[in-house]
Amino acid sequence: MRLTKEEILASIKGSIIVSCQALPGEPLYMEDTSIMYLMARAAKMAGARCIRTNSVRDVRAIKEETGLPVIGLIKQVYEGYEPYITPTMKEVHALVEAEADIIAIDCTSRTRGDGLSPGQYLELIRATYPDIRIMADISTYEEGVNAWKHGADLVSTTMSGYTPYSPKTDGPDLELAQNLARDLPVPVIAEGRIHTPEQAKQMLSTGVHAIVIGGAITRPYEIASRFFQAVQTD
Repeated sequence: MRLTKEEILASIKGSIIVSCQALPGEPLYMEDTSIMYLMARAAKMAGARCIRTNSVRDVRAIKEETGLPVIGLIKQVYEGYEPYITPTMKEVHALVEAEADIIAIDCTSRTRGDGLSPGQYLELIRATYPDIRIMADISTYEEGVNAWKHGADLVSTTMSGYTPYSPKTDGPDLELAQNLARDLPVPVIAEGRIHTPEQAKQMLSTGVHAIVIGGAITRPYEIASRFFQAVQTD
């Protein structure tokens, strides 16, 4: 039975959503099959109540393996589009068919090839699929407020530091998370550069609904590189 939005939000409140993704060129990416469901299995064993993942293949595999709600997205680069997280209706259609419980889309203010503003894109998705749950990935406070005003069910700080105009920090954007959690009436999800358990606790203390951790848990190359860089000597 598919969980309601309220049931999903209640289950993840104050907890960690684990992002299980591998992209072409990364050690765990496999062209013909997926092993991300194994990462999701480990995350569930550790206590995760929701998984964020990329691609129709992994949405389906992780839902079947874990039975957990899945935040689905498709990373796709198109000429003329700066956003790449579920940037067009083609990806939205595919994720709806895959039965993603929540669909994450880029709601930054960067150039879109279809000429739509982030708000217009949100409204188009909502008009096409009135019942789906939408997570807006944003990089600034203004983008977060705009996404909420145009119908996003959740707002995530995923893109902070990854747009030319958002602050570049080594750690998580605590200020953005805190300000959005204080001002928005929809759940705010904090994501981005949460590298340690201490940073995770600090981010949850900002008042956000939940946090997403990816690279610090599910990307062995990134994890190993951080250790090697820390112990290198001149």
